[in-house]
Amino acid sequence: MCNLNLINNFFATESCLGLRMTLKTGWARDVCIFMTRKTRLIVTLCLGFWSSGLLASPQMPDYIIIKGDTIPTYNLLLESYLSKLDTVEAERLFGLAFRDGASLNCWRGYQAIYLVQGDSLFLAGIIPCGSRRSKNRDQLESLNKMKSIFGDAVRQDKVFINWFSGVINYPIDKSVLRWDGVFYTIYERETVLRIDRGIVTGIKEVHNYEDDPKGIDRRDKQTISAILFKQLKRARWKNSEEFDCSEKYIVTINEEGYVSKVRMLLTDEEKQKYHDQEECDFCMNKMLKSLKKLKFDIIKDKGVPISEDIYIEIWMEDNGKLENWTG
Repeated sequence: MCNLNLINNFFATESCLGLRMTLKTGWARDVCIFMTRKTRLIVTLCLGFWSSGLLASPQMPDYIIIKGDTIPTYNLLLESYLSKLDTVEAERLFGLAFRDGASLNCWRGYQAIYLVQGDSLFLAGIIPCGSRRSKNRDQLESLNKMKSIFGDAVRQDKVFINWFSGVINYPIDKSVLRWDGVFYTIYERETVLRIDRGIVTGIKEVHNYEDDPKGIDRRDKQTISAILFKQLKRARWKNSEEFDCSEKYIVTINEEGYVSKVRMLLTDEEKQKYHDQEECDFCMNKMLKSLKKLKFDIIKDKGVPISEDIYIEIWMEDNGKLENWTG
């Protein structure tokens, strides 16, 4: 789904409840669907080039070398350092010269190489995008980039990462549980390193999927909205107040695998325009009551259970019958 603020700014209109778009690099067909409470009218078909495709493109990972293996990692440790620099330094290092190799799938203009040596974590290289396996890669260029940023902190061709505390992860296998479509990835099996100012204080293997014998499978996120809708259809939606629950919703599955929250995917202004508060409360409470008995398997991130938001859109006929408009 596209950012609603971006949509509202781009289509300066009060009649647009929502917009569905397929963003692709290059030319894209964007179908703008404008809706009233009971009428949905396709207004226009736009052909255009979306510069935001640059930011929406899948990004190349960084790499971590540990125990002789070089493994992709989706932890932006160097970027976290650069983001803390003062304005003058940031302007110098974030300029076009530093990011000369930027591309659709590598907006940073570089890839970082990290090294675990003993109990310490180091930055061991800053290389041009996609050049890790290149036989012609210029090692001196990488070293000069590190010196331009860290100066005398570069020792024996590497930099101790003393600015970072937290956890970093890398995959054990290629089984992906969740991906944001750009960079952030959760693998089913991962190795997690706990770091304290550059010192490795712990390392463990984790499973990010907890299979509950009585739970509903949720490995594939794309199937969950259909599961929710099937449960919603069992409820009795026709009501004496004639509340119309046709709308877009976000359903939250909490860390324990239960549906814990339902909210309409509308701004406050849109809620006031298309629903009164009593109707909003009825629809959201009805959905929550209908879904709260569902029990899903547990999704984790770096071994820690997480909540997850699921998008669903329903259409309600006058007789109370529901249609799944999630798409």
